[in-house]
Parts: sequence; C-alpha cells; structure tokens
Amino acid sequence: MSANQRSTPTSVRTLRRLPLYLNHLKSLDSSTLDVISAPTIAKALNLNEVQVRKDLATIKSGGKPRTGYKLKKLIADLEAYLGYGNVDEAILVGVGHLGRALLSYKGFDAYGLDIVVAFDTDDSVIGSQVAGKKVLPLDKMPGLCTRMHVGIGIITVPSESAQAVCDMMVAAGIEAIWNFAPVQLVVPDGVIVQNENMASSLAVLAKHLKEKNH
Repeated sequence: MSANQRSTPTSVRTLRRLPLYLNHLKSLDSSTLDVISAPTIAKALNLNEVQVRKDLATIKSGGKPRTGYKLKKLIADLEAYLGYGNVDEAILVGVGHLGRALLSYKGFDAYGLDIVVAFDTDDSVIGSQVAGKKVLPLDKMPGLCTRMHVGIGIITVPSESAQAVCDMMVAAGIEAIWNFAPVQLVVPDGVIVQNENMASSLAVLAKHLKEKNH
C-alpha cells in the first residue's frame, strides 16, 4: 500500500463522539424511522452539524447530503468501525473498590471488551474470584499477557504504584492502557493511554455549580 493509499488515523476526539452517535441511534425506533440526517443527529446531541457530517464521513457509511443515512446501516457501520463485533481481551490490575466494580460491570460485553483476569499484590484477595474473574498475583501478569497476547490493560491501583504497573504492562506487550489512577503515565511511542481522572471530572462539575450559584 502506497503512502497515498493509507487511511488517515481517526482523531481521538472523533473516536470519543462516535459511540455517542451509536448510542443515540440505537435508542431510536428503527421500525418507524428509516432515514436520519446529520442535522437531526446534531440537534439531538447538541453538536455542530458540520462536525457530525465529518465524523460520519470517517466511517464511510454512504450518507447523502439531502437524503441522509439509512438508520440500520449507519448503526451497523458504526458498530463495525468501533469493533463492537469483535472481542478485545483485557486484564485489570488493582482489585480495590473500583477494580471490583469494573470487573462486575456487565455493560462491557456490548462494547466487545472482556476482562479475562485480574491481578493484585494483596494476599487477602489473591486466589479469589470477582464476578467470575480470577485474581492472580501481580508477578504472574507478564507471562500471562505474553502467552494470551492481551492488548488492553486496565490500571486501578493507587497513584504511587501506577507507573510501575504501567511499565510491567508495556514490557508484557500491552499496547493500550485504560488508566484510572490520578497520575500522568509515561509510555513509549506506539502505546496509547486513556486517562479517566475522576478528580478532574469532579473539579469541573464543582466549578460549574459554583459559578452557576454565584
């Protein structure tokens, strides 16, 4: 494939919006609604119409400016583009309250994510099971990830341990890390980190309320 033939990588911002479109479209009644337009989607989600058109053009769903998109086809194309028909295996490190909540969450199945096993250093949880997922010693993680070719690692450990866990994951071949620890991780090129910083999110909410009430 020549350089001119290579597809342009989808931006992170676009990837964040595509599931929003999918969730909205799946909430509609496809038995009564056959076609939907970009302006309609934009209005429902309070987004810019031009941005919606550009995002949906990424998945090449065949929408037409005047007639819009076939609803069922657009849903299928979004699911295929996002890989929801595939199953990505993941491991989780840190079986505290948050780790247990993620292990117990059934909604990941709809997005093609399967947390196959968890790891911890606490002897009181090692050997136990959470929602049917076994908890193994952390030192078993590199070998298991290498054997199973696991691509996604989820970090739910305290901030002071997060970088060390991240380094172990990278050494084990994990290329995508979902980080719930409130710390900025350092990773080599080729490894992507998605941070879920709850402290930052809470700060935004609190600031909004403060400004609204004063």
